[in-house]
Amino acid sequence: MYSQGTKGLSRIKTRIRELIAWADREICLEEDEFAHRRGWTVTKTGFGARAYRDPRFDQLKARRSGALVAEEVS
Repeated sequence: MYSQGTKGLSRIKTRIRELIAWADREICLEEDEFAHRRGWTVTKTGFGARAYRDPRFDQLKARRSGALVAEEVS
């Protein structure tokens, strides 16, 4: 059985995790909204850190790969 102290500690840890997650969202809120409006992907890389990527880069890469394959076939 758990003592009241262990339950209390668990609640405190949970609350601290919630506050950290909230602070992280608040720090990156404007940048995340900017990226989402443009259809970019957002990857959380750490506290207050994100990686933003425009999916059009993948389309460019695919076109270049296709062009290289077409040149090799010719």
